[in-house]
Amino acid sequence: MIENLKGCGTALVTPFRPDGRLDEEALASLVEWQVQAGIQFLVPCGTTGESVTLEHDEYLAVVRITVEVSGSRVPVVAGAGGNDTAKIIRLVAELEKLGADAILSVSPYYNRPTQEGIYRHFREIAGASRLPVIVYNVPGRTGSNVLPDTILRLAELPNILGVKEASGDIAQIGEICTRAPGTFRVFSGDDALTLPVIALGGSGLISVASNEAPGMMADFVSSCLEGRWEEARAWNRKLYPLMRANFIESSPIPVKAALAMMGKIHEVYRLPLVKISDGARGKLAEVLKGLELIAS
Repeated sequence: MIENLKGCGTALVTPFRPDGRLDEEALASLVEWQVQAGIQFLVPCGTTGESVTLEHDEYLAVVRITVEVSGSRVPVVAGAGGNDTAKIIRLVAELEKLGADAILSVSPYYNRPTQEGIYRHFREIAGASRLPVIVYNVPGRTGSNVLPDTILRLAELPNILGVKEASGDIAQIGEICTRAPGTFRVFSGDDALTLPVIALGGSGLISVASNEAPGMMADFVSSCLEGRWEEARAWNRKLYPLMRANFIESSPIPVKAALAMMGKIHEVYRLPLVKISDGARGKLAEVLKGLELIAS
């Protein structure tokens, strides 16, 4: 399945109990709901999953539960990124033992390596495990952009499966899609850019909005991949308010607030994230009502 990975993958939230502990029951329920709704793959322990605030044992528990509940029905692409190459390699070895099918690895943040440093970072990670690697480029969070030439160098490595592109630069994404080998996967990292990215040759989306609307988002991405453009544009118009509302405040604050309104999780975050403001909550609720995700 992983060699043919495409479609809509959900960047899963991590639910917490009111006392702040990992809510394993809610997580298992979310995973089952996602699979039943038709999502094509799952991405636990990414940015949306508040991975940077998870203790190591919690991190492994989230991936373990996702793998066990999904039961090989869909691939699990576990988050494993950071700015310490050796530490990530050790983490990937543990995720491999847990049954993850691939990893999503964000480019190093804070220490802001050169393009050569970024290349060597991912080359070492990819060479240390059998798990395929999807590079995650999100300059707005990392402080550095993985440039197309670097992505294309990485695409030559046998264990680099693709890139999740969240630079917001459609010309950059287009260059990668145009110049990369046919087997290299380009996933939109921004719900709102899904349609143009797939039109340029992308393989799908790693989505925030599919946490709340997995079936609709999966259908939207499928319509794009199958070239049903009128249908795709209709889905885009319908879902665009949700795509934008999820970033009305720092993600994953809005999406967790939405899932709490839907009765899926408790609205609990870990500092420095805090609950959504009252004004933003009202706007988010109106979007959810418009999609019939909560009662009017």
